[in-house]
Amino acid sequence: MGRIGRKQFDDSAVRTLRLAVSNNFEEAVTLVCGLRVDPWEFQVGPSVGISAADEVWIARYILERITEIAGVVVSFDPKPIPGDWNGAGAHTNYSTKSMREEGGYEIIKKAIDKLGLRHKEHISAYGEGNERRLTGHHETADINTFKWGVANRGASIRVGRDTEKEGKGYFEDRRPASNMDPYTVTSMIAETTLLWNP
Repeated sequence: MGRIGRKQFDDSAVRTLRLAVSNNFEEAVTLVCGLRVDPWEFQVGPSVGISAADEVWIARYILERITEIAGVVVSFDPKPIPGDWNGAGAHTNYSTKSMREEGGYEIIKKAIDKLGLRHKEHISAYGEGNERRLTGHHETADINTFKWGVANRGASIRVGRDTEKEGKGYFEDRRPASNMDPYTVTSMIAETTLLWNP
C-alpha cells in the first residue's frame, strides 16, 4: 500500500470497527487495502440474510464520509479509468447451512449449476458498467461466458481449495461490480440457489 489514502484508510478502519462493535455485529467490518493504490477492498460479514446488504451500505456510507472529510472522492464504478488493471468488483461469498455440512460440496455444485443457467439474468442486475471489468482478463471471466473452477480467479464462480478438500464450505460469486446493489445481488443468489427450479 502506498502513502496515497493511508490516513483516510486508517480513519475509516477505526470508525468502522467502532460502529461494528457498538452494534454488536457478529464480525467487525474489516478493511483491507488492494494490491495497488487504485482498488481498495473492504469486507463485511460473515452475515446472515439481509444483514449482509445492510452492512455493505453502512460501510459505503462510512467510506464516503471519511473521504469527504479528507477532501477526496471515492468511486464505486467498476472501472472508472480505462487501462490494464483489474477494476473493482464486489465478490460475494455465499453458503447455506447444508453447504457447510458433510456432503455440502455436492450441494455447492448444484447451486453453481443453477447460477450458470441464469447467468445473463444475474449479469444484468450485477452493476452498471460491469462489461468494462468482466473482460476475461485481469482475474475476471468474460461477461458473456459462465464458468466456475476451484481456486480460479478467472472464473465467474470460484470455489476455494479448502472447500474442495473438506467437501463443504462456500463459494465466491466474482461477477458483481463494485457499484452493485447488495440487496439485489444477495436476494438473486439466494432465490436462484434455494427457490428456483430449472
